Amino acid sequence: MLKQSLITLVAICALTTAEAQRQRYNFNADWNITFADPDTNPTAEAENVTLPHAWNEDYSFMVEIRQHPDAEVWYRKTFTLPDSDAGKHVLVEFEGARQAAEVWINGHRLGLHENGVMAFGFDLTPYINYAGANVLKVRTDNDWTYRERGTDTRFQWNNSNFNANFGGLPKNVWLHVAGDIYQTLPLYSGLGTTGTYIYGTDYDIAGHKVTVHAESQVINASDKAQRVALQVEVLDNDGRLVSKFKGSSQLIAAGDTAVVGASRRLSGMHFWSWGYGYLYNVRTSLVAGGRTFDTVETRTGFRKTRFAEGKVWLNDRVLMIHGYAQRTSNEWPSVGMSVPAWLSDYSNDLMVRSGGNLVRWMHVTPWKQDVESCDRVGLIQAMPAGDAEKDCSGRQWEQRCELMRDAILYNRNNPSILFYEGGNESISREHMVELKQIRDRLDPYGGRAIGSREMLDIDEAEYGGEMLYINKSGKHPMWAMEYCRDEGYRQYWDNYSYPFHQEGAGPWYRKAPADIYNHNSDELAIEHIRRWYDYYVQRPGQGRRVSAGGVKIIFSDTNTHGRSEFSYRVSGVVDPMRIEKEGFYADQVMWNSWVDIDYSRTHIMGHWNYPEGVRKDIYVVSTDPVVDLLINDSLVARSTQAEYRFLHTFQNVTFVPGTIRAVGYSDLSGTSASSCDSIETTGPADHLQLTLVESPNGMVADGADMALVQVEVVDKEGRRCPTDNHLITWKVEGPAEYRGGIAKSPDFDNYILAETLPVECGVNRILVRSTTTPGTVRVTASARGLGAAGTSSGERAASSIVGPNPSGWSGNGASTNREWTSAEVSWQTRPVPGEVNAGLSTYIAGAALPCRLDRGETPLTPSYTDRFETIGIASAEAGTHSGEAKCSFDDNELSEWRNDGRLSTAWITYTLDRPAAIDQISLKLTGWRQRSYPLEIYAGETLVWKGETPKSLGYVELPIEQPVEARTYTIRQVGSATDKEAFGQIVELAAPNAGELDLYKSADGDKVKGELRIVEVDFLRRLN
Repeated sequence: MLKQSLITLVAICALTTAEAQRQRYNFNADWNITFADPDTNPTAEAENVTLPHAWNEDYSFMVEIRQHPDAEVWYRKTFTLPDSDAGKHVLVEFEGARQAAEVWINGHRLGLHENGVMAFGFDLTPYINYAGANVLKVRTDNDWTYRERGTDTRFQWNNSNFNANFGGLPKNVWLHVAGDIYQTLPLYSGLGTTGTYIYGTDYDIAGHKVTVHAESQVINASDKAQRVALQVEVLDNDGRLVSKFKGSSQLIAAGDTAVVGASRRLSGMHFWSWGYGYLYNVRTSLVAGGRTFDTVETRTGFRKTRFAEGKVWLNDRVLMIHGYAQRTSNEWPSVGMSVPAWLSDYSNDLMVRSGGNLVRWMHVTPWKQDVESCDRVGLIQAMPAGDAEKDCSGRQWEQRCELMRDAILYNRNNPSILFYEGGNESISREHMVELKQIRDRLDPYGGRAIGSREMLDIDEAEYGGEMLYINKSGKHPMWAMEYCRDEGYRQYWDNYSYPFHQEGAGPWYRKAPADIYNHNSDELAIEHIRRWYDYYVQRPGQGRRVSAGGVKIIFSDTNTHGRSEFSYRVSGVVDPMRIEKEGFYADQVMWNSWVDIDYSRTHIMGHWNYPEGVRKDIYVVSTDPVVDLLINDSLVARSTQAEYRFLHTFQNVTFVPGTIRAVGYSDLSGTSASSCDSIETTGPADHLQLTLVESPNGMVADGADMALVQVEVVDKEGRRCPTDNHLITWKVEGPAEYRGGIAKSPDFDNYILAETLPVECGVNRILVRSTTTPGTVRVTASARGLGAAGTSSGERAASSIVGPNPSGWSGNGASTNREWTSAEVSWQTRPVPGEVNAGLSTYIAGAALPCRLDRGETPLTPSYTDRFETIGIASAEAGTHSGEAKCSFDDNELSEWRNDGRLSTAWITYTLDRPAAIDQISLKLTGWRQRSYPLEIYAGETLVWKGETPKSLGYVELPIEQPVEARTYTIRQVGSATDKEAFGQIVELAAPNAGELDLYKSADGDKVKGELRIVEVDFLRRLN
């Protein structure tokens, strides 16, 4: 006892004499960039920058991805620690570098980081100069063909098709200063430490209760044993203290590492959800002898998840996944991925506003800023580690495991991550098990599923789903990883609007017509509706085996592999400046609910300004089954037959100036109006209108903050002119840097950094970046051929842009015989909060950003109604290969039953668990996208269905108009199948596998006449 008391006394004395309060510094200021080692080439030309900053940012969207420059580039920074940090431990945290980063401090080499994706850190303490200046130097190398030095192995994900190459230090850097005993950072690469882990258990969603756990890895770097405990403070989203509790104390020997923890059940909790980014600040502090020291603050949230029965539950409510497979770079023109935190929120929140509930980052882990942004806006994330489009082995697989380890540790406190992705292609069972073990070791309580793309036959995967097709499952959920790969440029309204681009016109792709990559805006939106319908009809409530949803490829047009006339991909529902296309509004209508339609919404596609005499189809996307179309309050037509559940088409409507309006009715009788939309015809272009979009907290003069300035060409009443293409000349005055925008250009450089660029569809935007000097910024936009000037000085629209529906028309573009018209907007940039001193700042921009709570807490009501029940299959007998008949109902979409190619054996009879009157048969037939099978279906001896199966991207639904109760059902092929591709060029990069069931190309499979092949069958009985 005496010995223990002496140890405790020594510990208290040590803590008293070496105050150990943690300090986190923003380390982004005052860097310079050179193309030669500044120590050996002191006269090398240097560029002074604030991080995050890719040295090759100018090329973002200027050139196609393979032309992104790569080189060895040096980043260098001089800094001085304040006197209060003397003698403490100093750690540097890099959120990432591309591709490799070799780091020195004061001439001492710290190490090399090479994966190009994940965060890493180093301990500067042994070499730090506490009394004066310190020099940190980083040699970066973003070679497209970079090889790991120790093994001469390429990193699979350093790929010039999808991983945009923004080189150098395009992410944030932080400096941490702590005492001799401190909580570690979650940086396994470089430091080998695991940090703090916050999680919840025993959720009571309806009662708003959860048990909160906090664990921190602690290093005792002193020369004395220390007895410490972890004290936890939980503060709500408004900064109010919810609870304060402490764990038991633990003795940590000198030089040792230990994990300390504490937990408590809390009441009155708010649970993070889709569109409800409710976050808590959890402060974990080490305490001893009544003193509190080394406090770490973690911004996190709590939510309950479940993944089973083919479905995903969030806070006890089933959620059907709908969202986007977005390139991880999430890039912008002329600045790449290196944007301020508020602009990440602006972009990611637009996904939520479109109705998206999940973003699947593609191929590599997102940077921490985007991860934290999704927390704030309430956007679920699927987090990959790193890969290309195939499994791998040897050192490349080890690299993937190491990256997954680092990514999980770094991001396991972020509630928006619900999925860890093991690969953008199927991986082996052994590899899936290995990744699952990493998850279980590092994040056992995070409530996250780990899986991979496909994984249709691997039960160890906790989720899966193909790239393009519709999968169903009664086990782990299946959702499509990147459906609807079509492309369309924002400016191309339709065939009748300037610039009169004809639907599908454009260059060929892979020596074939490429209509689907050169859509007009309305046709691209219609394709979104068609493809989403495939998933909607297989949603939860449609029987035991269901689809968990899917994500459409690309949210914003991206500087990666594309197939249209442009040097970048135009699959997005917004353009690179995040201006909405029609697909954005189509998604917004279809996706506003969790599963079944809860909210009515209607949107008219396009605009309402055409030359006299134009007759065209008008498309309305609506949740309502009945829609009226009116022009100037006169009924044009009523639609009672929506295509693909959401699309109402009004054919050959004659343009009449005025107002076109669509009114939706939630009842089939068309008497209860529940939603509407309208568009006005507008006059000629009259003036320019500018709108400033900046951080909710204003623009900070840190050399990295940015603002968007939107210009619209409007008529006298301020309505946007939707086909205007005026050239706009921009001028920026004051302490700010013009970074420009993007538009279609004659020389294919996309007007990057040009000070004159056109509006498209009457609108465009530019980016302006702050300098390090506060002051007044004035932006002027000028154009020829407009009327009186419009001024919007100081106007702000930080959370939204004006005009949800583009309207107005002014012909084919600007005239040159009228005077210049100008508009301007001005604003103040403010000094960095907490002065930048000797290269250090305490300002953390993301911490000051608000959470978006627009959608409210998770509803406690069910999200869907069960409409069908699945009647189980007891056994099956077939014309041949009866032993394989079970493969047609084994819930494995990589197995199939097939006959021997003879028509006489092309039948299979199923014996159900019980007699039932089946209302619908759901079939997945091999060759689904290009083969039609002539079938007859019998209930017992009664013919209940006859016809040719439609082509699909997965399942076909065969309705039984007159159900007959029977115990046996027979599916018989009665003629030769017909083959014709129905979905165009939908394979992305990897060559198709001849054995894949969608292509049905088994040996001599195209020569037989009676080949029947069934992947899965479901017998469904209607419940209501």
